[in-house]
Amino acid sequence: MESRKASFSKSQTNIGQKMESHKGILNTLQSCCIIPKRYIFSIMAMFGILNVFTMRVSLNIAITQMVRHVKTVGGHFDPDACPSDDVVGNRTIVLNPHAVFDWDERTQGHLLSGFYYGYATTQFLGGYLVERYGGKWTIGLGLLSTSIFTLLTPVVLKVGGETWLFILRVLQGMGEGPTMPGLTFMMSRWIPPEERGIHSALIFGGGQMGNVLCPLLSGILLSDGRDWAYVFYFFGSSALIWFIFWTVLCYSEPNTHPFISKAELNHLNKVVIRSEHKNCKDTVPWKAILRSPPTWALLVSHVGHDWGLYTMITDLPKYSYDVLKFNITDTGLLSGLPYAAMTLCSFLFGYISDLCIEKGYHSVKTGRILYTTIGKFLSICS
Repeated sequence: MESRKASFSKSQTNIGQKMESHKGILNTLQSCCIIPKRYIFSIMAMFGILNVFTMRVSLNIAITQMVRHVKTVGGHFDPDACPSDDVVGNRTIVLNPHAVFDWDERTQGHLLSGFYYGYATTQFLGGYLVERYGGKWTIGLGLLSTSIFTLLTPVVLKVGGETWLFILRVLQGMGEGPTMPGLTFMMSRWIPPEERGIHSALIFGGGQMGNVLCPLLSGILLSDGRDWAYVFYFFGSSALIWFIFWTVLCYSEPNTHPFISKAELNHLNKVVIRSEHKNCKDTVPWKAILRSPPTWALLVSHVGHDWGLYTMITDLPKYSYDVLKFNITDTGLLSGLPYAAMTLCSFLFGYISDLCIEKGYHSVKTGRILYTTIGKFLSICS
């Protein structure tokens, strides 16, 4: 009997020592990282959106090396396209040995648009899932699925051709759909109102960084006649690595983060408005929203903006390669330049707008209208 008591007492002591040890490790992890967890979230979210856009547009430049281009001297040439320097002598030349698909322009357009069919279907669903289950896994698993689909693209093409590729692109879009509503929801939990300007610029700037890096890196990967499959392997693997870091470093809310410092947690709980502090949710005034002229003005403006932006994202690589006859490296470089300029101007005019508002030169409303008009006017003129 005494031996049992001694054994039980010893086991209790061991458990207590282990708990103290775990607390010590936890305290060490909380104090060892000097970077606030909300900044880690923003950095990881930025890289997440970067991966979202690289996987989204990877096909746009890869397709220029997937489709068979056959030129015959003395035959018919497109009068609307620049002459190619690759065709010399009276012979037929296949410009790329890895280009094995005979897709017409309609088929190519169908494949490039497939992503957005899926992307549009999971926007509202993503918002619901984030509210119910949190942003960490809703966003993470969505991007994980897209990374797997990206890695499978070469295999799916060989097995099922363009039909299976279209289905795969739709699934990729569905996986990325919850990202934007999910990150917006997580920002409301992690970022104090007075810091949301700089954090928004950091996080959503990842999209334009992706638009810059994907064509640029794709052009480098595809130079010297390399296989187009490397593009999908590279960007799919990058997103897979991001998912691992995301699951380890990021959590849906500050109160669920095991390694957040007490000072940061207390600060966020004081200044961030949390939905669980409310006893009930406000009803959405759908009739007032639908009858609001500013709402429709914003909708029309956003549709026009996205129409031009995504047309450029989707078609500029093909136009540069097929019509202007740039090589693949130059095509990648030129395709990324508009988004580099867009990123630069967003920070520049954001700073000018905030400065003018602070000095009293114009109101917030006037500033938003003015700089939006300037941007749209320059886009139309170009």
